[in-house]
Amino acid sequence: MIEIEDLTMDYGDFRALDSLSLSIPQGEFFAFLGPNGAGKTTAIKLLTGLLEPVGGRVRLGGFDIQEEPLKAKALMAYVPDVAVFYEKLTALEFMRFIADIFEMDEARSEALGEELFAKFHLASCAHQRIENLSLGTRQRLAIATALLHEPKVFIIDEPMVGLDPVHARIVKKELKQRSREGMTVLMSTHLLNVAEELADRIGILHHGKIIALGTMDELRAQNAVQGQRLEEMFLGMVGEG
Repeated sequence: MIEIEDLTMDYGDFRALDSLSLSIPQGEFFAFLGPNGAGKTTAIKLLTGLLEPVGGRVRLGGFDIQEEPLKAKALMAYVPDVAVFYEKLTALEFMRFIADIFEMDEARSEALGEELFAKFHLASCAHQRIENLSLGTRQRLAIATALLHEPKVFIIDEPMVGLDPVHARIVKKELKQRSREGMTVLMSTHLLNVAEELADRIGILHHGKIIALGTMDELRAQNAVQGQRLEEMFLGMVGEG
């Protein structure tokens, strides 16, 4: 579902991403990890078409993000680490705005929107302006609206921003369930416990390159350790352990 081939990005003389190649199949929950400056945010911006690479390509569902951006982006939803809204809209108005962008059938979008508002505990603030919502509520709204058009690919950067334990559990459960149902999830996070809990596979970026890739068992085998937690392996691999 996500095909990354020799993806390279420079900022002046600095190589932020160096010939990244990766294949993420349909229905996989994949976690991108790495220290600050490793290239995670750059990779996500290239995957979503927000940046144009100096080399390589990205395909979503077979569509090249640069050559066929509308077809590729129609399959995708993206939630950045700091979600951006039209602050004067109410939560419900913003949901309807997203439905219009994806040209959804009105009856279906209303039904799905109502279901998502209930699932993410947003019904009580449906008629409040977004500018008045808390950080955690805004994060839940961002995720709910991103799921509205039932994307095939869901890319999210730091999903737990502002969430209390109750709502963090709701988000984790929903994303994991959707991945089991066929939605491909690519998550970038600094919360190693969340990655260990949710991800089918984990890729660790360092200095713009993947230095480790696999399931938890595969990562342990690569590092010749048994029973080690992800945090311990991660710190050892990036030179902080």
